[in-house]
Amino acid sequence: MRSPAESRTSLSHDEPTSEQLWKHSRPFRDKKDDRCVSKAGKFRWYRGNKRFRPDVYRAKALFYFTFIQCDIKRGWVNMETIVFVGAGSMAEAIIAGMVVRNTEDAKRIYVMNKSDDDRLDYMQSRYGISIVCPERKALKFADMIVLATKPKDIRQAMAEIAPHLNDHTAALSVIAGTPIKTIEQGLGMRPIARSMPNTSATIGKSASGIAMNSKVDQRCKDQFIQLLSSIGIVKEVREEDLHAVTALSGSGPAYVYYLVEALEEAAIDKGLSKEIARELIIQTLDGAASMLKMTGEDPITLRQNVTSPGGTTEAGLNALETRKFKQTIAECIDSAEGRSRELGALS
Repeated sequence: MRSPAESRTSLSHDEPTSEQLWKHSRPFRDKKDDRCVSKAGKFRWYRGNKRFRPDVYRAKALFYFTFIQCDIKRGWVNMETIVFVGAGSMAEAIIAGMVVRNTEDAKRIYVMNKSDDDRLDYMQSRYGISIVCPERKALKFADMIVLATKPKDIRQAMAEIAPHLNDHTAALSVIAGTPIKTIEQGLGMRPIARSMPNTSATIGKSASGIAMNSKVDQRCKDQFIQLLSSIGIVKEVREEDLHAVTALSGSGPAYVYYLVEALEEAAIDKGLSKEIARELIIQTLDGAASMLKMTGEDPITLRQNVTSPGGTTEAGLNALETRKFKQTIAECIDSAEGRSRELGALS
């Protein structure tokens, strides 16, 4: 049997030593485990009355040591600490998505806000997350921060948190319009990603775009993608294209809700109750979205399949065309995209 010293010599210089494995392998040992000294003065390992060989249990101990405690080679905590800077609707939507779908441990999620302690207390009680203390200790050990303030508050927020961050903390911004270069100026050169989820993140149905700076390696990229994937789908795009993503999917749910408002009001005017109208509208939207997703057909084809010559659908579509429905939608996206650029210029 190899002694601990002999076991240690078989390991490479950047792997855990037998002593480290023994220290962190306690879940695999019972209370009788002990380390004894033989007559020769060398350590012998026992498991009760049965000799315990570190090399036999090395795989189990290494698994525990590497994946639960820490990765010695890379020096990072496997279960990441995430700090949300800002506690608005977008921050809550992402936190809710992660906690409800159990993709992140709530105990590893922290939140801070410029003011409004009641808001922080509400989020802590509802989602089981933690509040960053006034000393900002959580920032020092954060593996990732999520910038979720209002655009006008971002510079002040970065000035406050920058002194507390370690050099390896990654930053994900979900602030509309704020460019990556602004975050680099405020937090220094570090892995930074910019994204724009939407509030459907609350139920795991967000549609997000993401752009990253040159400091993001593959491992960090995977972490960003994993976080956003936990609340919906995510597509990597150029940073320049994030303005269009913001206008389309970032603000998109509001356009859909506005459409539902209009359909509901029109249905009520025709004699339907609000409850029946809403249920029919929701199912219609859900069915149409499912048709697009499941069939893979072009929306033009699906529209034409529904539209019979001289029928009711054609009459309704003609009314939309008369009032330049497509032009109105284009102006809607153009206005939102332009505002995103304005916000970026201000930050």
